[in-house]
Parts: sequence; C-alpha cells; structure tokens
Amino acid sequence: MPRVLLVEDEPGLVMTLTDRLIAEGYDVESAMDARTALETAASGGFDVILLDVMLPGGNGFDVCRTLRQKGVQTPVLMLTARGQVLDKVVGLKLGADDYLVKPFEMAELLARIEALLRRGTSTTASAPAMTDGFKFADITVDFRRAEVTKGGQQLDLSAREFKLLRYFVEHRGAALTRDELLNEVWGYNAMPSTRTVDVHVAWLRQKLEDNPRHPQFILTVHGLGYKFVA
Repeated sequence: MPRVLLVEDEPGLVMTLTDRLIAEGYDVESAMDARTALETAASGGFDVILLDVMLPGGNGFDVCRTLRQKGVQTPVLMLTARGQVLDKVVGLKLGADDYLVKPFEMAELLARIEALLRRGTSTTASAPAMTDGFKFADITVDFRRAEVTKGGQQLDLSAREFKLLRYFVEHRGAALTRDELLNEVWGYNAMPSTRTVDVHVAWLRQKLEDNPRHPQFILTVHGLGYKFVA
C-alpha cells in the first residue's frame, strides 16, 4: 500500500483528501505545519509527499529545500493556491517533482500521484545494475548518494535535475525525444506544448557544461530532443 504524507494546514481539506486517498488504497499520514512536516518526512517510508506552499511556521519551499539537503528523495507534489509561474519555477528548482494549483479536481490529483509513483518505479527498475556511479570529463555522478561533483566541487542539483541526468547517463548515445523524457523522468504520457524538458536541460547545462551555449555533453537533436554524449 503506497504511503502518502499530506502536508496541509486546512483541516477541511485534510479530511477530504485523506478520506478519498484512503478510499483509493493509500495509507495517509498528515502534518499541518512546517516543523512537523520536516520531522515526519525525514523519518522516511513515504512514497509521495503532497506539500502545500503556505504553512504555519514556514512554507513549502523551505520544507522542500531542507528535505533535499537532508538527502530525502521522496517525490514531492507541491500544492499552491497562487498559481503564479514564479511559484512553480521556484518549487521545481528546489527539488519538487510536480505542482498542482488549487482548486484542483480530485481526479487530477490522483493522476499526478500515480504518475509520480510510476516514475519512481521506473527509475528504480532502470538503475544501473553494474555500477553506482559514472564519470565523464571532470564530472562524477554518484547514483547511490544522489550527488554530482565537477572538478571536485559538489554541484547543487535539484532532485528532478538529478533524475534527468541519470536518465541521460543510462541512455547515453541515444537520441531521446521530449515525449520520452516527459514519460520516463516526469511520469507523464504526454504534455503538449510544454517546455518543461527544455527548461531543465538548460539548468543542467548551466551546471555541467563549461560553455552552456556550446554544450559538449547534452546535445540538441533538432526536431527531436536531446542526446547525451560522454
């Protein structure tokens, strides 16, 4: 039974979401403030974290950042009532895996959760069988610790950026379409007109490439997607 941590301070919404998630076969635990959320999430054992942005004692961005710094890689779906582009970008950069704007339909929430669970299963199944790391140029990727260093200095990659890099490494040399990356890294079957992949690739290039405008590792395959060469 998948375990969900629901971080939300509105009692009515907590009750509604908890009842529906339990009915759908999830084991649900809730936290109503930032401190409790951190303590509960850090204890581990959860498959997905539903994290509201506005919380007593802090905010969801701070909680997400701290969890990633502590090495907690549980998929995070951020819930925001504001729906501003800036909120979405900040959340993703801090390591969130997805976001959903309030008010939302329950069916949409369930679909997002299922996508994150599929993505987690896919990532586990496709993990390198023969090695826990990969090295190219002066960059070292440690899959077990979810760490990347360049020239001996640790890079600050979000959880999503690390997952994207991992998929590139595991499929190095192959031309990967944006749809494939969305499906395998994000867990979406299709997201028409999205630039999600392009934005994350740009962030990765900024951190990995000596000259992001002329990348040597993550190459653009025009009209298709990207190819990782190392």
